[in-house]
Amino acid sequence: MAAGAPRIFVSHLAGVPVFDPNGDQVGRVRDLVAMLRVGRRPPRLLGMVVEVLSRRRVFVPMTRITGVESGQVITTGVVNMRRFEQRPTERLVLGELLDRRVRLVESGEEVTVLDVAIRQLPARREWEIDKVFVRRGKGGALRRKGETLTVEWSAVTGFSLEEHGQGAENLVATFERLRPADLANVLHHLSPKRRAEVAAALDDDRLADVLEELPDDDQIEILGKLKEERAADVLEAMDPDDAADLLSELPEEDKERLLTLMRPDDAADVRRLLAYEDRTAGGLMTTEPIVLRPDATVADALARVRQQDLSPALAAQVYVCRPPDETPTGKYLGMVHFQRLLRDPPFTLVSSLVDSDLPPLAPDTPLPAVTSYLAAYNMVAAPVVDESGSLLGAVTVDDVLDHLLPEDWRETEFHEERAANG
Repeated sequence: MAAGAPRIFVSHLAGVPVFDPNGDQVGRVRDLVAMLRVGRRPPRLLGMVVEVLSRRRVFVPMTRITGVESGQVITTGVVNMRRFEQRPTERLVLGELLDRRVRLVESGEEVTVLDVAIRQLPARREWEIDKVFVRRGKGGALRRKGETLTVEWSAVTGFSLEEHGQGAENLVATFERLRPADLANVLHHLSPKRRAEVAAALDDDRLADVLEELPDDDQIEILGKLKEERAADVLEAMDPDDAADLLSELPEEDKERLLTLMRPDDAADVRRLLAYEDRTAGGLMTTEPIVLRPDATVADALARVRQQDLSPALAAQVYVCRPPDETPTGKYLGMVHFQRLLRDPPFTLVSSLVDSDLPPLAPDTPLPAVTSYLAAYNMVAAPVVDESGSLLGAVTVDDVLDHLLPEDWRETEFHEERAANG
């Protein structure tokens, strides 16, 4: 970045791609690392935390950054792949400075930090934080009214103080475009205090999606720091099978207390799943597949498949059953793959298209047999039917993979080798 170039606000750098000199992407910016200095001297910017394509987080010194412009960061191409570990003297700019309550030196007024700006020092390869964008008024939520202003770093005080009530709204807003799995990765790398604050700032549906992507220990920690009523609301928003998996890790009295606080219908689904052995079709299944009555049409089926909150595996097929059409259903008649739905006229009845030759799974089918079933029939989901012929749910390939991989797969190198730029 040439001398005299405009300063950059760090919120604009969150998630931007990082390229080497040849134009090949190295990864994405996940945070910036600064070192506070004595007195009112602006902090020195040490480098960036970059999530490389293997999902490993590495440290790239600012001396290796040759350009920060047009929504991208350019490096010298030399990147140390050792995992980033924060030192006691370092501060994460996005993770620790945003949302902090500080005071204006001149008036003593308390303000909330919404953003900070960085600049490159003239004729040098050093960077510093020189401006702070703050909001007057109580609270840091973006939706609250209050005058905003940009001040010099030296015009505020309080960054060196430990905060116990630091908000998270602006940090959450910075990462709002991340997929649940990527936001879960962000949370996993925050301190327990900051992780709890961010979890508290997320809405129930977003937190539910993120919890489903976190390791068991993080799930239990976050759930334990929520008020019980909120914890029950989040469990309701989770897929029943994921909620059951999480509750199964809790002490019996805690599990029962949360189930009692949940809505009866949601709690009933989870209780039903908890009754099955963990590594069986019944323990793996979700109780919310797409169920249609025999008189439903192809148009009805496609409308259900298009629902945005469905996973690709659940949207891959519909299950035709006699009433009631919520699990456990009436008699299971068969399934229709969405490709077949695309080949037939909209007015066609789904009952005329069912594949009734494919045998369903019994709820006590062990995991190896479930895996073989999906592989043998080239399926991404399979129906689970009880002895009376009622559809209980569906096992999806993603749930099977969760149980085939090592228990700590979300924290291993194998997990980190997933692409970071989807």
